[in-house]
Amino acid sequence: MTGIRLVPVVCRLVRGNFFTVCPAPASVPVKDARTWVGVAGTVTTIAALALDLPKYDSERIHLSHLSFEQIDAICARLLGMTRAERAGLGPMHPGRVDVIGAGSLITATLATAIAEESLVTGLTVSEHDILDGIALSIVG
Repeated sequence: MTGIRLVPVVCRLVRGNFFTVCPAPASVPVKDARTWVGVAGTVTTIAALALDLPKYDSERIHLSHLSFEQIDAICARLLGMTRAERAGLGPMHPGRVDVIGAGSLITATLATAIAEESLVTGLTVSEHDILDGIALSIVG
């Protein structure tokens, strides 16, 4: 359990440097936010692992909700694994094995900032992204 408690501490330590390199998250006014929606491979993989799916299942992942505690736990788990262990996870896409640790740490860092600055209680996961919206706006 030490790893789980360590993730928020690590997130606070990297937060200043992360927001210096990538200032957009620090400039987004989240204090009035009520919902945080995450899309794409890192977030959907974290969701699949939090749901304990034996293989990737987009229907189960879409619109699932992750608590900040779940994000921290999955991040700690992934950071504590070897490459071979990550590759052996059922829902893990082979192209994500080498980047999921960093991606989960970024997600957990954002979760820490959002939890501290808003009333948001977790992350809603979507299998759809802005490209779906753009395509829909072109068609209709």
